Amino acid sequence: MDELGFDFEDAVAWFPHEQDQPYVLVRVSDQNVAELAAAMGVPLRRCYITDAAIEQAVQQHGVTRADVVRSVLPDAGSTMSGDFGEVLGYFYQAARELPATAIGPKKWRLKQDRTKPAPKSDVVHFVMPNRPHASEADVILCSEVKAKATNGASQPIANAIADCKKDRISRLANTLVWLRDRAVTTNLGDVDIPLLNRFIDAVDSPAASKRFRAVAVISNALLDDELVSAPTEADSEYTLVVIGVPNLHATYTAVYAAAIESVA
Repeated sequence: MDELGFDFEDAVAWFPHEQDQPYVLVRVSDQNVAELAAAMGVPLRRCYITDAAIEQAVQQHGVTRADVVRSVLPDAGSTMSGDFGEVLGYFYQAARELPATAIGPKKWRLKQDRTKPAPKSDVVHFVMPNRPHASEADVILCSEVKAKATNGASQPIANAIADCKKDRISRLANTLVWLRDRAVTTNLGDVDIPLLNRFIDAVDSPAASKRFRAVAVISNALLDDELVSAPTEADSEYTLVVIGVPNLHATYTAVYAAAIESVA
């Protein structure tokens, strides 16, 4: 459980691996997507704003809690779809690391514009079993996520793979420095400056390993057609993860509605 107040053991069953090679294929079942939609409202809300920040805004401005939450959530459309894909990627990545604890910044809180995606690498986690002491078991996880909820020309698998390469080349390093800069004036929750410094300036520390994922979150109705473009051989530099979600558009719409309703 992290600052979202969610026990990621509850998410393990949502993401059964149908295959692991040459890419990971996950098909979320109708039953699990119903559980997911019911369980994610509050954690999703906390990805964007803390409970304390909501109460502060209510007291300072005399608005309702629902008004505060609406002010940070994206409007329905491509940004909401992309954000949900990233949050689902966050849940998947955290659940896959169990029983180890994966510590991740909630980048959606750092948006400059709620109508646009959050900047930098999509989903980042740190695994540091002996925190605050560095060890050879320390790992940084980074996922590039693309979502496709409706039929169209987008290529989520190819685009996730292409942008995952950007993370490996330079974007992840830039993201860590950006997060450290933001942490000077912004509370990043479980992620603090000493943790970030361990992975940025690890000159005197054991080397930390890096694991990269390209994640495509696709509505199940579109999944088979999209899988035609999936690579036929695994790549040693990253893992492709394809997650099929029943009626992705309806699912993310329901979860964002639940996020608002959770403070009503």
